This record gives sequence, C-alpha cells and structure tokens, in this order.
Amino acid sequence: MILTVTLNPSIDISYPLASSFKLDTINRASITRKTAGGKGLNVSRVLAEAGQEIIATGFIGGLQGQYLLEQLEKQNIDSRFFHIKNETRNCIAILHDGLQTEILERGPYIDLDEADGFIYHMQIICPQCQVMTISGSLPQGLDKTYYHRLISMANTFRKKVVLDCSGAPLEAILRSAEKPTVIKPNIEELALLLGRKMEVRDTFLKEALKNELFKGIEWVIVSLGGQGAFAKHHDKFYRVTIPKVSVINPVGSGDAAVAGIAWALAEEDDAINLLKKANTLGVLNAQEALTGHVDMRHYSDIFNQIIVEEV
Repeated sequence: MILTVTLNPSIDISYPLASSFKLDTINRASITRKTAGGKGLNVSRVLAEAGQEIIATGFIGGLQGQYLLEQLEKQNIDSRFFHIKNETRNCIAILHDGLQTEILERGPYIDLDEADGFIYHMQIICPQCQVMTISGSLPQGLDKTYYHRLISMANTFRKKVVLDCSGAPLEAILRSAEKPTVIKPNIEELALLLGRKMEVRDTFLKEALKNELFKGIEWVIVSLGGQGAFAKHHDKFYRVTIPKVSVINPVGSGDAAVAGIAWALAEEDDAINLLKKANTLGVLNAQEALTGHVDMRHYSDIFNQIIVEEV
C-alpha cells in the first residue's frame, strides 16, 4: 500500500482559447477542463493507472473539496482527506497562442487545530502503508518545518518516505535530524540548494551529491528533463538515459516519476529497476495530453529502452 500526501490540492481548470488572448475584454473558451489537481494527486492517478493499491490524503474544504473527492471516486482512488473550514483552491490555466498563462490561488489557511488534527489523522492511516509520498507546496498557516513532523512520524512507524518539494521546506528537512528515504530535486532546484551553477556532467554531479547536505538520505535522484536523470544511492552513482519520444505534455512527468519510485520501494526493487520504473512512468506521462496520466500498454516498450549505468 502506498500513501500519497497532498497538503495543498486544487481544482485545476484549463481554458483552451481558439483565438489569441486579449486583455481588458471578454475571452470565450469553447471547452473547459476541470480536474483534481496538485502534485500528490498526479502521483495518485499514475499509481492507480499502474495498478497499485493507494490511499490519497491531505487537506480539503468546502464545495471545491467535495468536487475533488467526487473526481477521485470516479477514478477509483481511495481518498481519506482531512476536512478543514476553508475552501480548497483553484488553479487556472489559460491556453493561448501556444502559451500557457496561469492564475494560482494561494489556497486555504490551516489553523493550529487543523494542523495538529491532521498529524493525528496521519497516525491512524500511516501504519496501513509501506511507502508514503509527500508532494508539493505547503498551504498558508503551516511553517516550513511541517513536513519534518510528517517525516518524523513516518520514521517512527518505519515507513519509507519519498519527498518532492522545493525551497525552504526542503532545506529545513535537509538540515534536520529526520530524513526521508528519497528526495527528487531537478537540476535547477539542486543549484539553488547548493548555491552554485550546475553542470550536467557525471563528475560534476557526483561531487555535488557528495555534499554534507544530503548525508543520511538513501536516495537523491536529480531530474535532468529530456536528458534523463542522475542518482546517488548510498555511495553509488547512476546515470539514466531515456529514449527520444514525441512529447505532448511534459507537465507532471516529475510526479509520475515519484509514483514509479514509490512503486519500486513498495516492491523492494533493486536500484536499477527503481530508476527504470521511475523514468518509464515519467516518459509515459510526457506522451499524454492530460497531466498525471500514463498509458500502461506502452510500459514494457519504454522500460526496455531506458539505460541505467553505474558511474
């Protein structure tokens, strides 16, 4: 069983425009797409499509939260969200002229009682899983150490944790005593963490991942986009090369990779199979129009084309 945590989910609304986007006037969208959004829910959908048993949790509130639950139910995802007073946010994307303009709401404010209540809620459902994924931003009201509380609890239950966040919350975790099993920064996030420009060269990346900041973390997997990935597992390093494919929508490929990591950890795969699973799902997501979706009919074909080399 895999538990996915999305603390700041959203209703993602996209408006594809047939004509150019015009300011200070009416723009009409012939199609409106609404989906249950948030990085952790992308992970949930991909795991469900891969046939894995999952529980999705996080904060939800109001009519928006109810709509989110209904969408997950339609996708046969077991959702056990914690209800809050304030409304779940919207994230709006306007697709125009080959571009995407986004309007992102900050999301609900989480008060102290709700923050503590969710920890208690997690103590009930965490023992049911083998692996926990934590993805995305923190809602208002939660400080940067809140993920530390979740990871500490998971470690108490001896659960494996895949953490996919950035900025101050990630830095706080890296400098704390409680470590996740896996972190998955992209190359830009790695540069920000280390305060220097990154080069996509094996020797350079090996040296970067030896930094004391990553001490105590079993896996550091760096996404390199179309160039694949570079990973550190204990004291070993791996370069991952992915096949050239026709990319339709790369958004959510990192979340799909997190799904693959969690799946592999749940099945206790070796390092090479973990990296192949993660990158296979990432590539499959990029070939789909919808974010957080994979077509498992092509899984074996892509899996067999991915090359993992110890370096």
